[in-house]
Amino acid sequence: MEIQGGKFLTFLLGKEVYGIPIKKVKEIVGMMEVAFIPKGQGDIQGSITLRDQIIPIVDLRLKFGMATLEYIGHTHIIVIETVVSDARMLVGITVDSISEVVNIAKNDIEPPPEFEARSEGDFLYGLGKLKGKLILILNCDKILNQEEVVYIKQELDHRLL
Repeated sequence: MEIQGGKFLTFLLGKEVYGIPIKKVKEIVGMMEVAFIPKGQGDIQGSITLRDQIIPIVDLRLKFGMATLEYIGHTHIIVIETVVSDARMLVGITVDSISEVVNIAKNDIEPPPEFEARSEGDFLYGLGKLKGKLILILNCDKILNQEEVVYIKQELDHRLL
């Protein structure tokens, strides 16, 4: 995938600043009650109903191996569009707090570092540099893996019956 510059929504997880392409953001909502999914799959903590649509929620802290925190007033859910194996779906991701929308030029984004053991967990699209800060830019299409998508679809089908 060729790295593109543009507008990114930035948010915090712990002390780290993350960004996602603004075109992937469908909505930002304050933290709300998340319906528990029995036998939850990995980092999928449950689902919410937003405008009569069931949206699975992924806890990014769990996904990234960080300690979980109690949700507070600054915690938000960012609803993003993700594509996994040609399946387009909306997913909510929980973040500690929303920062701002920033513009990062293409030449200020570097590819993520190459590690020996690359896996499905390659969530980084690139590393953005802005005003002396490093922004970890997420690849929204890598937030979920194929197994999680199958699980979500089965769970949604079950709830809609």
